[in-house]
Amino acid sequence: MAAPANEPSYEPSFDLLGKIDWPWTAQMALDLLPENNGPKVEVLYGSVVVSPHAGIDHQTIELELELAFRLRQAARAVGLWVYPEANIVSGDNLFIPDFVVLRRSGRGQAKMPISDAVLIGEIVSPGSRKKDLINRPREYAAAGVPFFMRVDFRNRIPAVVLHELVEGEYLPIAAVAAGGMFAMTKPFPFTVDPADLLDDEEPED
Repeated sequence: MAAPANEPSYEPSFDLLGKIDWPWTAQMALDLLPENNGPKVEVLYGSVVVSPHAGIDHQTIELELELAFRLRQAARAVGLWVYPEANIVSGDNLFIPDFVVLRRSGRGQAKMPISDAVLIGEIVSPGSRKKDLINRPREYAAAGVPFFMRVDFRNRIPAVVLHELVEGEYLPIAAVAAGGMFAMTKPFPFTVDPADLLDDEEPED
């Protein structure tokens, strides 16, 4: 169902998720849903997708962004910018990847077009493996994002895999699990031991 010709005016509210029965767009979500520090709210093919916060391991990797922090340092050396959980718009779709490397600064912006993304990264959570391993990469590839990075920690063994877009599909070009050193040369030089990405320090008595 298309939006009505004379679409009514709404104040931003999550209550609208149960009131609007025509397809959502990225712009609608940005205009009509309030900013929040809770669940991710994305839009895919007209549907709003709400994801709860992932587990502690996911948050440790994302928050320390041991990974994003290090990526940011490496990316800035070549004139690129790294952001965690930025609003990325692709047509009518709205994605909020765990981290993204952009060609230009997103300072002051509520959203950035996916055409500015050089690399998009997802931290695979147990409850969203299909989305993180299949659905999202497929959409990023269709939008032409040159690189996709996946961080996995199945059985609490972190691993990092970098994929490059080749003829419309992502092919792995660098991969290593904890104990080895992940190293990539493009889109910029970067190294990390995946073991550093989880908080495994024993608590003090």
